[in-house]
Amino acid sequence: VLDLFGLSEEDLRDRYPEVYQWVLERVKPVRDANPRANRRLNWWLFGEPNKKLRSQLRGLPRFIATIETSKHAVFQFLDQGICPDHKLVCIALDDAYHLGVLSSRVHVTFALATGSHLGVGNDPVYVKTKCFDPFPFPACTPDQQDRIRQVAERLDAHRKRQQDLHADLTMTGMYNVLEALREGRPLTPKEKVIHEKGLVAILRELHDDLDRAVFAAYGWDASLSDEQILERLVALNAERTAEEAQGLVRWLRPSFQNPSSNPAATQSDMALPEVPATGRKTKVVKHPWPTSTREQIQALRAALAQPGIDRTADGLAKRFQGARVAQVALLLEAMAALGQVREFEGRYAA
Repeated sequence: VLDLFGLSEEDLRDRYPEVYQWVLERVKPVRDANPRANRRLNWWLFGEPNKKLRSQLRGLPRFIATIETSKHAVFQFLDQGICPDHKLVCIALDDAYHLGVLSSRVHVTFALATGSHLGVGNDPVYVKTKCFDPFPFPACTPDQQDRIRQVAERLDAHRKRQQDLHADLTMTGMYNVLEALREGRPLTPKEKVIHEKGLVAILRELHDDLDRAVFAAYGWDASLSDEQILERLVALNAERTAEEAQGLVRWLRPSFQNPSSNPAATQSDMALPEVPATGRKTKVVKHPWPTSTREQIQALRAALAQPGIDRTADGLAKRFQGARVAQVALLLEAMAALGQVREFEGRYAA
């Protein structure tokens, strides 16, 4: 690919004369006849330079991509040196945790239900605004994220390794065989060859491991039907919408999406007051746990304003009737990310 984005015509001619001559003779004659003035004037540049995507990918060593229209929704990492074309949907995330969630049955089920279809084969189309933007990622623990991350790295490495070994091995071929294995139907002679080249039994194991890890991150049973998965995702999306209306946003890449929300702070800045040792236990009066996210946040901030309390998620949950520690912990993490509370070694202060 001759990607000349960021170069003026003069820069290109002066700095890369061989390249300039190549595009001058082969590209410019075609662009001179283009009806769009912008393409005629900037004849050496891509017709659609996609500045937004370039800014999103800047600084990432790799990014996630999937084919826009394909029988199988397959996500993989592409190296930053690859220039994606218009048939790829690119996601500017380099964490294998995100790759794992997107590659799971949970997300694929959602994408197949929300995307569109095209062509004689009625192949699914991955529509970013419908399949990715409203999809709620799980609110999981660091250990759960690490488990998903590890399996996803192995999945991506396995497919790439087998394709490097066999130039004729395609993703579609491997996933056609995987589909046959899941359906329990006999493989054709051609599929048996693909099965051996792609080590598809291992591919199946990796996807099964990944699905178990992602379901656990959501706190769901892995035996859920597709319909039950969709029902839960729709409900979770509604919860996240309510959270965002109150200012709680679960950024996937906060350093890019909201870089000013979490300024750097030293440990001394983050230090929280100690609970005074009184020598006797103080009876805790429990208050009802509010039903709405907004009221729950207000209740937690009010509790943190009280002196001499246990400022851990467990201690704060015990101050409310019906509050679950996991839910309180998630709210506190979100409040800390937004700068509404401070956190240090698992304890919080307003």
